Amino acid sequence: MSKKVPVYDESKIKTLSSLEHIRLRSGMYIGRLGDGSNHDDGIYVLLKEVIDNAIDEFIMGYGKKIEISVKDSIASVRDYGRGIPLGKVIDCVSTINTGAKYNDDVFQFSVGLNGVGTKAVNALSSFFRVVSYRDGEYFEAQFERGKLISQKKGKAKDESDGTYVEFLPDIEIFEDYTFNFEFIEQRLWNYAYLNSGLKLFFDKQKFESKNGLLDLLQNNVGNSNAYNIAYYRGKQLEFAFTHNQSYGETYHSFVNGQFTSDGGTHLSAFREGILKGVNEFYKKNYSGVDVRDGIVGAVAIKLKNPVFESQTKNKLGNTEIRGWIVNEVKAAVVDFLHKNTDAAKKLESKIVQNEKLRTELNKVKKEAKEAAKRVEIRIPNLKDCKYHFGDNKDGGRSTIFLTEGQSAGGSIISARDVYTQAIYTLKGKPQNVFGKTRAAIYQNDELHDMMKALGIEDDLENLRYNRIVIATDADVDGFHIRNLLMTFFLTYFEDLVVAGHIYILETPLFRVRNKKETRYCYNEKEKDTALKEIRDPEVTRFKGLGEISPKEFGQFIGENMRLVEVNVKSVKNIAETLEFYMGKNTPDRREFIMENLI
Repeated sequence: MSKKVPVYDESKIKTLSSLEHIRLRSGMYIGRLGDGSNHDDGIYVLLKEVIDNAIDEFIMGYGKKIEISVKDSIASVRDYGRGIPLGKVIDCVSTINTGAKYNDDVFQFSVGLNGVGTKAVNALSSFFRVVSYRDGEYFEAQFERGKLISQKKGKAKDESDGTYVEFLPDIEIFEDYTFNFEFIEQRLWNYAYLNSGLKLFFDKQKFESKNGLLDLLQNNVGNSNAYNIAYYRGKQLEFAFTHNQSYGETYHSFVNGQFTSDGGTHLSAFREGILKGVNEFYKKNYSGVDVRDGIVGAVAIKLKNPVFESQTKNKLGNTEIRGWIVNEVKAAVVDFLHKNTDAAKKLESKIVQNEKLRTELNKVKKEAKEAAKRVEIRIPNLKDCKYHFGDNKDGGRSTIFLTEGQSAGGSIISARDVYTQAIYTLKGKPQNVFGKTRAAIYQNDELHDMMKALGIEDDLENLRYNRIVIATDADVDGFHIRNLLMTFFLTYFEDLVVAGHIYILETPLFRVRNKKETRYCYNEKEKDTALKEIRDPEVTRFKGLGEISPKEFGQFIGENMRLVEVNVKSVKNIAETLEFYMGKNTPDRREFIMENLI
């Protein structure tokens, strides 16, 4: 019997309304969905879109206070700006391409220039309420999943002008989500740093900055900076930078108040401007890597027509801005060094030290490469994948699992997607690199091979995988290996962590099943729930990854893979934290272990 071929005719062509399109293709508008465990998850994007509108009011000179609340999963934002014109409230929150941000007279440096933001929040919320207050009157509208259910207007003599928005993210879109207040607080601090004079209130806290990016860097670096922070604020450009004892480069970059986690033209121009300014002041030709190794910087620009490489605005694409940013940064760096002779001496000392260490490191790298060639051309213990970070096809999905031992690696190797998932199998526990020089990691065969596998042997420009996933057993040895690997990345490749490339794989601890149903549980709570809901269950406790069969393992590294991103609140705490956990044994650490011993 021949297979029936579906008919492709006029009846198959569909036209979606903007509301239907947002709900059906939500990822196009807000990026990832998630459950709130990652700071880029959709629920935070929804909150950001509403706050962005309030920030835009402040930028235009209206309203110095914003109140934010999250209670029982309902988020609300109240600003004290001009308020949406009362006759256009419904259109502004429900009709695509409607808003005043297309008018340069009203909004000059707005984040949300596409007229989509609040409409997406409305469409993706099971409940959405907006109230605008203007000149003693108000207009209120309520929606369910983007559809208007009620509206009213009246007098509001006791209310200040402004806009109030509250919404409940739809569980049909965002399943089983929870707001993490730490992620919200970090975003609010960024708003405060980028908008001096603005007061934001959330969870009984006030977020306010008087010195902009200078405060951001001071709070992130603490007292570990090599010299007084260089700071500049112009009409469209603001930046700050210093050096500390870390390796690599760490940056916070922003466009119109939007954190651009992947940088872009403004960040590369900022880096180039620093190099040119330094070389002009010292009348030298220092290399970029020597000038910038150990740098911690922040840059923010304001643009009328920003072009981002995605709807979620993580990377700026405007190429025409490079020239003026480079020149303005260069001039400001030269001016700072002329006015701060002590900082100028310390910066040059740091550059000379970097140059010396790089020369020594290059010698060690050369010896390590020659030794590796003699042993084996290919990288031992690496099972590579077809597509890598930077490839047009599936490069963003490229993942490498760092596993312990052959048994764990075997399960993942058999279950993996050979196109996008690679495995590097550790021979044993890696070296504790805390307190060691950078040269030491190139003299360690295991770590050197791992760097080659990741493509970070020379620099981070050749990173081969978007996600580096630590996959160890959920036991004492596994946790120890996890800590050793995190120490390695936080010590020498901090920028990989800050950029969101390092993850920990969560795997199930229990399997609860009977003849009809099998359920995998990641913690005791999930196991207890399964025991209540499954009749006559059989319970298996997985002691290691190697105990999970390849057939079972495939689902744990597939589309619903549970990953915990390794991130840091502030770089200033890294050295202190690593010293406590990975440094020499101290009475404080012994006391901590005894108090927390299970």
